[in-house]
Amino acid sequence: RVVIDEVKRAELSGGPPFRLQTHGGDYQAEAVVIATGSSPRRLGVPGEDALIGRGVSYCATCDGFFFRGKDTVVVGGGDSALEEGLFLTKFATRVRIIHRRNEVRAGETLKKRAAANEKVSFIWDSVVEEIRGQGKVEAVQIKNLKSGEVDELATDGVFVFIGHDPNSDLFKGELAMDDHGYLITDKRMMTSVTGVFAAGEIQDPVYRQVASSVGQGCQAAISLERWLAARD
Repeated sequence: RVVIDEVKRAELSGGPPFRLQTHGGDYQAEAVVIATGSSPRRLGVPGEDALIGRGVSYCATCDGFFFRGKDTVVVGGGDSALEEGLFLTKFATRVRIIHRRNEVRAGETLKKRAAANEKVSFIWDSVVEEIRGQGKVEAVQIKNLKSGEVDELATDGVFVFIGHDPNSDLFKGELAMDDHGYLITDKRMMTSVTGVFAAGEIQDPVYRQVASSVGQGCQAAISLERWLAARD
């Protein structure tokens, strides 16, 4: 049975049966798989929300194909920003990486690959203050944090990679988490509570891809089935 609803409260730490409270009613379960994912951090600037899906993206591997032959900017300075920026070079004619500092935090290998790619350039010490466009992204307004100078860059796409936050607030005090809020699981995808499993970006801060999340979901489902069978 498929129920489309939002879980408001989860009582998991007491062991099975686990209790889930939704807007539509209460449910009990002998086992639970949590796959609430994570949310990309947003810039919080004018134009961002209105242009999501119209040039604003948080996943180059998802949307890069749609920017073939186009100009793009990437916001961020970590591994993800450089990895996704380099992926964009397979499609876009230009990738400008905007970073608020004068040096990226990414690994040395990624730095070298980005520096060697003729499609990639960097705009240092700058932040995006606004994303502009009528129905689609047309430009970004950026500000240099050192000089205070404001400029407008024409572009077709804005890819934001300034981090992710796991959607784990619902499980605080119920399940063990790391310092960033990701659920901690063992090799069988089980959380700190026996009978509660987690899969995908709620417990995976590394890969964050649909393919890896699907695989983890399969692992969790198999582990759950075997765990239930062992209890009979």
